[in-house]
Amino acid sequence: MSGLSSYRTVNPSTGKTEKVFDLETEPQMLAKLATAHRLYQDDWRHRSFAQRRAVIGKAAQILRDNKEKYARLISIEMGKILPEAIGETALAADILAYYADHAETFLAPRELKIASGRATVLSQPLGVIYCIEPWNFPYYQLARVAGPNLMAGNVVLAKHAPGVPQCALAFEALFREAGAPEGAYTNLFIDNDVSEKLIARSEVRGVALTGSERAGSIVAAQAGKALKKSTLELGGSDAFIVLDDADLDEVIPRAVAGRMSNNGQVCTAAKRMIVHDSLAADFTARLKEAIGAFRYGDPLEQGVTHGPMSSEDAMTRALGQIRKAVDHGATLVTGGQRLARDGFFMEAAILTDVTKTNPIFYEEIFGPAAIIYPVKDEDSAVALANDSPFGLGGSVHTSDVARGRRLAERIETGMVYINDVTGTAPDLPFGGVKNSGYGRELSTYGIEEFINHKLIHAPE
Repeated sequence: MSGLSSYRTVNPSTGKTEKVFDLETEPQMLAKLATAHRLYQDDWRHRSFAQRRAVIGKAAQILRDNKEKYARLISIEMGKILPEAIGETALAADILAYYADHAETFLAPRELKIASGRATVLSQPLGVIYCIEPWNFPYYQLARVAGPNLMAGNVVLAKHAPGVPQCALAFEALFREAGAPEGAYTNLFIDNDVSEKLIARSEVRGVALTGSERAGSIVAAQAGKALKKSTLELGGSDAFIVLDDADLDEVIPRAVAGRMSNNGQVCTAAKRMIVHDSLAADFTARLKEAIGAFRYGDPLEQGVTHGPMSSEDAMTRALGQIRKAVDHGATLVTGGQRLARDGFFMEAAILTDVTKTNPIFYEEIFGPAAIIYPVKDEDSAVALANDSPFGLGGSVHTSDVARGRRLAERIETGMVYINDVTGTAPDLPFGGVKNSGYGRELSTYGIEEFINHKLIHAPE
């Protein structure tokens, strides 16, 4: 066990380090890369869809059959309450099963209607796909890359977040238990320098990252320099637009779920609540009342609604941003303090009066803090929603769905939900624009990101 490794389980409920894992060296990384590349060349890409389906489908079933066992690791390593962790584990299983069932259809040869000759487009794998994933959804993020790429015939190397090493190892072991050969899905405990060397290797044919803007910029540059495709899912500052005809009885529970689930540590959380003037005061009062009913505690304890923040750093950063907002004129309606107990607990917060001159206006608070902005009409709501460096998701809440759809078309994001929070499902494409990144995961769009669309043209 290395004292220098950043890969460690620090239980955020207690603040105590429970396990530390050795970093892998560059030679160890190269040996794993060689195994993965050899498997791709000699075996995995040549398997039929049915053969790959047998493995990926079994992995999905193992996850489903052991949801709580896998979920407990999420709660212990990053503080997600157990019901949410079980839900995430089930979603990861659904994603694996979805691609096991649909990959063959998605990647079937396509005949093109052309002026002369016969043109067929084949969807063939590229090789080794390297993914770098975050801590906030330890299995779901991995499943979004592993499911489509393994079914497509690619093999996957994964560098998970240093704070969730036991989840990372559990997901790797899952595929071995399901019958995947060594090299199909490989976990790596490596630092950023070794990661850069891996990206430069010719065997790696694609790079997928979910993380911060800073990490995305660095990794995209490394991939671009090595002439290989990347996909990025970065931060978000999703607008939660409440129109004047919305029913607050329905909207408030959505606002709570959209901003405060997973303790607000979600890229697509409803971070900016843009509410019509006529409803803003009532909305704020009711949201404050709902937040006041939260029960903080050990995420494994029944009845707890909110566990700790994922790490001391995450808690400190979120609390610091709230203080900065207030120092620049914002009003703290409720919460925003560290709780007096062991671990990394903070009270959920509501901020109002955040003006454009406030440095928080263009920042993403990755924690349980809702910012409420009253607006006078639809045009003001759209203008405010689009006044952001991010463009991931968003939502519109109204009693008139057609009105909501018209508004949604004007919002500059990758996803907009009507009368629901920005969500995710295996059959829905997920991704953003602007500083939220590029490319898509999930659905048929997700499986086509790291594919060779090979044209075969022949005379009639």
